[in-house]
Amino acid sequence: MFTALFGSFESGLIYAIMALGVYLSFRILDFPDLTVDGSFVTGAAVSAILIVNGVNPFIATAAALAAGFIAGCITGILHTKGKINPLLSGILMMIALYSINLRIMGKANVPLLQEDTVFTMISSWWEKLGIDQGMQQLLESIGLGAFVPKTWSIVIIMLILIIIIKIVLDYFLKTEVGLAIRAVGDNEQMITSFSANTDTLKIVGLGISNALVAFSGAFIAQYNSFSDAGMGIGMIVIGLASVIIGEALVGTKTIIRATLAVIIGAVVYRLIVAMALRWNFFDTGDMKLITACIVIAALVIPQVMDKQKEKRRKSLRRREV
Repeated sequence: MFTALFGSFESGLIYAIMALGVYLSFRILDFPDLTVDGSFVTGAAVSAILIVNGVNPFIATAAALAAGFIAGCITGILHTKGKINPLLSGILMMIALYSINLRIMGKANVPLLQEDTVFTMISSWWEKLGIDQGMQQLLESIGLGAFVPKTWSIVIIMLILIIIIKIVLDYFLKTEVGLAIRAVGDNEQMITSFSANTDTLKIVGLGISNALVAFSGAFIAQYNSFSDAGMGIGMIVIGLASVIIGEALVGTKTIIRATLAVIIGAVVYRLIVAMALRWNFFDTGDMKLITACIVIAALVIPQVMDKQKEKRRKSLRRREV
């Protein structure tokens, strides 16, 4: 059980990068961007095919980030310059990326089992430090030896990476360009009246959003040791679930708090799915059903709680009167 939850925590940190990208498009830009389902696979496909062809995994992952940015920018151009509905422009790009991803990979699935990836390189470097052995001895000394994972390398490195991404994103959203992007999502007419180029801001915002999504896709492909053309299906729902769960648990009063909420939501989502799949009632094919139920619960429960609080306030006022 602990091993499954630990693995879910690891993957949750990777998916948190994708969730931050979804947060940027859906919450900051107020843009229902369905490109996510395609750009996630684009990141995985680009990194996988470059790694197979002997490119350094870190360079391959950076290339995936750039590919995602280009995909997001094209969606933004379709909407702003082509005057296509936001939802439709995302759908069109998602459909186009399916064929593009197949072209990039050359086939539906690219295995990475025999290749060096970011995680294999990090694990080999981490093993030389001897930190895992020290952690194992420490936990065994306090009677927790049964709960020691094989390696802490992925968790520690991904924690550091996600903290760096969060800090950079928080800083960016407080810069002049970041504030303008936030203003576009809040009130586009107002920012237009200040002579700001809203088209460029949307394109840049969507580019950064999909860059993060593709970045996450590249890591997931290397984490799972394969890239598949269908691995992005339902990714937008997972991203939204992470955002909604995080907002319900942590809140969104400030940008710093909101991005933290998204990261926590992504991890909590993966843990909930892992625990649900431990029940005999569910099997692997029920992943989408579990996701839908989690999103419904995350949307409905806060509303019910708010109504209950409102009823209590009204009853207290009546008593006071």
